[in-house]
Parts: sequence; C-alpha cells; structure tokens
Amino acid sequence: MTQRVVITGMGVMTSLGQDLDSFWDNLMVGKSGISMIENFAVGEYTTRFAGEIKNFNPEDHFEKKHARRMDRYVQLAVVASLSALQDANLDVRKDTDPERVGVYVGSGIGGLTTWEEQHKTLLEKGPKRVSPFFIPMMIANMGSGQISIYTGAKGPNSTAVTACATGTNSIGDSYKIIQRGDADVMICGGAEAPICPTGLSGFGAMRALSQRNDEPERASRPFDIGRDGFVMGEGAGILILESLDHALKRGAKIYAEVIGYGMSGDAYDMYEPSPGGEGAARCMVKAMKDAGIKPQDISYINMHGTSTGAGDIAETMAIKTALGDYAYQIIASSTKSMTGHLLGAAGGVEAVICGLAIQHCMIPATINLENPDPVCDLDYAPNHARKADIKITMSNSFGFGGHNATLILKKYEV
Repeated sequence: MTQRVVITGMGVMTSLGQDLDSFWDNLMVGKSGISMIENFAVGEYTTRFAGEIKNFNPEDHFEKKHARRMDRYVQLAVVASLSALQDANLDVRKDTDPERVGVYVGSGIGGLTTWEEQHKTLLEKGPKRVSPFFIPMMIANMGSGQISIYTGAKGPNSTAVTACATGTNSIGDSYKIIQRGDADVMICGGAEAPICPTGLSGFGAMRALSQRNDEPERASRPFDIGRDGFVMGEGAGILILESLDHALKRGAKIYAEVIGYGMSGDAYDMYEPSPGGEGAARCMVKAMKDAGIKPQDISYINMHGTSTGAGDIAETMAIKTALGDYAYQIIASSTKSMTGHLLGAAGGVEAVICGLAIQHCMIPATINLENPDPVCDLDYAPNHARKADIKITMSNSFGFGGHNATLILKKYEV
C-alpha cells in the first residue's frame, strides 16, 4: 500500500534566523538578510556582500575537536537537523526503530572552505601538512553521514548533488522512499556554505552576482527591471518527513502533507535555462500529475526566482506554460529576495517556508520589487506579505546543468 507522507518537523539555519520563529517573523516583515561579508577581506572583489549567517559559533553545538573536523556546511546541516528533530519531538534512538529512519541531505558544492584552506596548506607547507580529515570534511555526502552519526539514523542514507535543485531533489527523493515503504522517517533537505574567497570569486568571474555594493539589502530583486544578478547565501533547511501512520501513532503534530514531486532535465546548456523555460514547465507538469491535481488547485508558488535576467524570465514563462491562464491568478513570490540564494540549501529552506505558509495562512513577499520587468508580469506579492487560505503550495528549484525539481505540499486533512 502506498504510504501518505507528512512533515512533522522543520529546522533552518539562515541569515534571516537560526530558528523557525525568528526566521518566519523576519520573512513576514520583509526583512533582508543580506549584508556586507565579515568572515574575510572583500576589498578586491566585485561583489562584497552575501546572506552571511552572523554569530554562529560551532563550539556552541559541538565539542571543539568535532567542530574542527566538519566543514561549515556540515556544521549547519547537523545543527538544522537536530533542531528539526527537536521540533518534531522525535529522538531517533529512543522513539522509533533507527533502521527505519533515513537521512537524505545534499549540498550543491560541498566543503568549499575546507578545499580552499587545505589547498593553501599544500602550496605553502607541502603535502605532509594536509589534514587527514581533508577528504571526509570536504565531500558532499558528509552532511548526511554526520547527521546519521549524531542522530543514530540507520536507514536509507544518500545525497543529492544537483546544484541549486539539490534541496528539493533530496526532499522529493525522501518522499518517494517513505511512500514506497522503505523507511518510516526521513531527515532531508540541503546545506551550503559557499561564502568564501573561492566561491565569491568563482561566481563573480561568471558575472552571475549582483554588484550593488552600496545597498546590499536591496541587491536581491527578483523580477525587477533593475536586477543585476543573484546574491549568495549560506545555511541549511531540513524537514522531518514521516509516513502518516508513523506520525499518527506517536501523536506528532503535522505541518503539511507532501503530495507531489517532479524532476526533469533541460538538455540545453551548462547554466542558461532552456528557451521559454521548457524544461522547468515539464517539471511542474510532472509534479502536478504525481500529486493528482490541476493548476487551479494550487494556492501559492515559491519560485526559484534568483534575481538573474534570464532565469526570472524563463521561470515566469514556464509557469505560464504549465498553468495556462491560471498563471495570472496565482500568487508566486521569491523569498530569495530576503534570504539570498542558498544554492544547494535553497530548496530545503523554501520547503520550510511553504510548510510555514500553510500553517500560518500567509504568503511571504518578494521584496525590492519596485519596477517590474514588463516580461515578468505575474503576481509576485511585491513588498508585502499577504494573508491567504493556502491549501496547496508548489516550490521550484532549478540548477546549473539543467536540473529541475518541483515539490508540492498540501494542507493536512484526515
């Protein structure tokens, strides 16, 4: 029998908040989490700001020696996962069969800071001084590995690496794992820590980043005619998914039900979207078919909306293709206007946002949308959150290489 799958816990680590309440409150007032980078000197860079998490001390969460053996992206992944389990009131070792609890947390890049630091050590001090922890700290699956170690989860354990679609793929794949009966619980989502000299210079060399250094809080402006690139963010977004039977048996609170998942490939270009958002449109249609819904059933779309010229236009066109005339009636905002683009963690954080939107009956705004691009002509909830009776949400994530992923959540009903 196909299992119904529900969300029973959520955790975030972002520049807008390191807990659900502060994160949601900041979203609702339209606060920007973008600021000048403080972790390293940025005077020579064309972009000098990002969605950097301030006041995060890993030693508040881990023993010093353990913290030093984790890249920052892994630290964020583990902290957000432990927070999500606490929110779900679930202790893997005590409350359930650990062999039926899995982990599926991805990262688009992995341990970029660790790679950077150890390469510097290699060049300056030689190969004998490279850390024996270099490889296990850097690889992209170590978020899932360390979460398993810290929580005791012994079930399915894997990692998606699909660039900016990573978090959504991780959640969607986890949904399918539970749906087919291979696990009762999945800890899933994405984590990323790309704000380092290599990450900033690499994306800067692509001319992909906004250069609005004089007003960073206004730099991420999806669908605005003045947008000039995306803004990097860091963090983690984690969901606890459970089979409905398992959740009801232990009396868990339920945020929402996962009902649909779609993915597709553009087969077009390394970083440009396919013309007219054709691949993204196919992805949304697949997700709606999987959910057994029509476009008119959707209350809100959390768009990928990165604040890039081609990307915002392609996604707008894709929504029109996938939803037809109903596209002009739906509210579809981009919360990256506040969080920045968390790359592999984006889909995880935005799934959390959709779960909270359903719970609070509120749609977060697209801030900084002052002069809409005429080609971007949907209702993006500009600058102010809106109250709405939200029954079903769609969340889109699209990654370099033409990876597309869409997740559909529904208000839980018995």
